[in-house]
Amino acid sequence: MILPLLIAASVSTAPAAPAPNTHELLAGARHAVRVNRLDQASVMISRAVEAGATGPELDRVLADLAYASGKYPEALSRYEALLKITPGDPSLIEPAAIAALKLGKVDLASSLLSSTSRAASWRLCNARGVVADLKHDWRTADESYQRAMQLAPGEVGPINNQGWSLVLRGEWRQALNFFQRAIELDPRSERIADNLELARMALAAELPKREPGESEASWAARLNDAGIAAVIMGDKSRATAAFTQALDVSGTWYARAANNLEALGSR
Repeated sequence: MILPLLIAASVSTAPAAPAPNTHELLAGARHAVRVNRLDQASVMISRAVEAGATGPELDRVLADLAYASGKYPEALSRYEALLKITPGDPSLIEPAAIAALKLGKVDLASSLLSSTSRAASWRLCNARGVVADLKHDWRTADESYQRAMQLAPGEVGPINNQGWSLVLRGEWRQALNFFQRAIELDPRSERIADNLELARMALAAELPKREPGESEASWAARLNDAGIAAVIMGDKSRATAAFTQALDVSGTWYARAANNLEALGSR
């Protein structure tokens, strides 16, 4: 008799894959946010949630992701909720205050910043300076920017902001010094270059001339900036001349000059 061939079913002895560690996933997401890999951070957060992540650790990563993504209403709401759990945490106050500033909530930003030590990070000091500028509290602005520069001498933000603070007061020569320092630290910054050009135009005896090879749009923009500088300095005739010339150069394109000229006429 031929016995049937019996084939034993193979049984896998390999261990099951371990469940994802939510703490490690959220730590990875935090790092991804810090290095601006926001899509990667979002994926890791989703995996952490699927694995059961909840609580303040998850809420913090979500807040940081919203902040880094420019979703300031969401970020501010999440930071405020976290601050109810850990009041006075500078790592929460800093982005919360900046998000509030981005949303034009100056009083809220001021309240948040006043709740932490004046010896905190340079970013907090820099944010205090911005709030002080908006309130025309020049003494606090100077103290804040100086402290920020002491804490982080290589950071360009406080230097540029100190220059702009001086522009707001019409102190162009002092502002020019700060913009020159800032551009040396960050030569590629268009914002600082624009501020430096604005300060130079404010101190120049004549309106800016067209550079060789410069487009009409670029020249019109520089003339418009010269007009703004003149307005801040109280030189209405020079401002009118600058805005009018900007219109002559590029009347069909440069609507900003027309708007500025109209606003100047209503003063």
